[in-house]
Amino acid sequence: MAAEIINPHTQDTDDPVDAVFALHRGGKMEVRATVPVRDADDLSLAYTPGVARVCTAIAEQPELVNDYTWKANTVAVVTDGTAVLGLGDIGPQASLPVMEGKAILFKQFGGVDAVPIALDCTDVDEIVETVVRLAPSFGGVNLEDISAPRCFEIERRLQEALDIPVFHDDQHGTAIVTTAALWNGAKVTGREIGELRAVISGAGAAGIAIAKMLVAAGIGDVALCDRRGVVHQGRADLTEVKAEIAALTNRTGLKGTLAEALAGADVFIGVSGGTVPEQTVATMAKDCLIFAMANPNPEIHPEVAHKYAAVVATGRSDFPNQINNVLAFPGIFAGALQVRASRITEGMKLAAAEALAGLVADDLSAQRVIPSPFDPRVAPAVSRAVAEAARREGVARR
Repeated sequence: MAAEIINPHTQDTDDPVDAVFALHRGGKMEVRATVPVRDADDLSLAYTPGVARVCTAIAEQPELVNDYTWKANTVAVVTDGTAVLGLGDIGPQASLPVMEGKAILFKQFGGVDAVPIALDCTDVDEIVETVVRLAPSFGGVNLEDISAPRCFEIERRLQEALDIPVFHDDQHGTAIVTTAALWNGAKVTGREIGELRAVISGAGAAGIAIAKMLVAAGIGDVALCDRRGVVHQGRADLTEVKAEIAALTNRTGLKGTLAEALAGADVFIGVSGGTVPEQTVATMAKDCLIFAMANPNPEIHPEVAHKYAAVVATGRSDFPNQINNVLAFPGIFAGALQVRASRITEGMKLAAAEALAGLVADDLSAQRVIPSPFDPRVAPAVSRAVAEAARREGVARR
């Protein structure tokens, strides 16, 4: 049966579903001037002839662009619309509501201006070339909702080509928040992260980034599973990206299915969708940690997870311990832009995760291993940690 076609113009905005259309009508953001243009004197300063002096100064000293334009506090939110939320490849125009949402979260939580840019191309070369050409207008690039494995090459090539932070949030934002929650989850159960064996369901952008960060954080062991089972070095069907992660993970040499990998595992991290049967969950280690982050339907429903796990997290806002990227990306870019970092390093990401984990402090419990997105301390703490790490790692320019 074909999906019902909704005409938002005829809907009752008192209905919660229809209220969504009411909120989005006309878009969720606008451009505002930061200086007045009330008369000829204002006009002569903001525009011609005064503006020519600023242009000349920047031409002579290019670094002044950060002081006399919006560049130093503005991020491009770039997508090609190929992996939008759980909707998949819906194209650039249909992705715009998400990109606008991302932009207002940058401003609301991090004080960073952001511009949604939806590209009508999916070729890697074309995307890289387009973003490089746009880059002079921005202090950073947030890649969003670009399908794997293309997203890995796009990010890598842009990092090589540009001297501003490039950050694929679907990868690294998810990894940062997951790592922070796992550090605290281990503490709740009286363990260190190095004592845990984790299994990740999903070997796409988020799963691979989480695995890399957990290795950097000192996880005891971690194995990824894709549709064909455990990713290991003996598999002949691995892509270049999966072969690389296979060499970094699964030190015990697990093979077989997700269910086989979960037997005795301390941690389940779900970033794939699908459903894990309860009988499989029951084989996990005592006091296990279950982070089932698929939206809207977690791979393991919290009611089932709580039967076996000491700590349960999801990607949903209606359950405790929401793994939400908004905890990371506003503060990360705020910190990187503050020191005019040339890139976002692995050390900066780990510093962000440590800052997030530390905010829970005395409130740490099974129901609170990660702070709320609305905790006003989050973005400032992450921003400070990222800026300090950038200076330590030599990528800060102020």
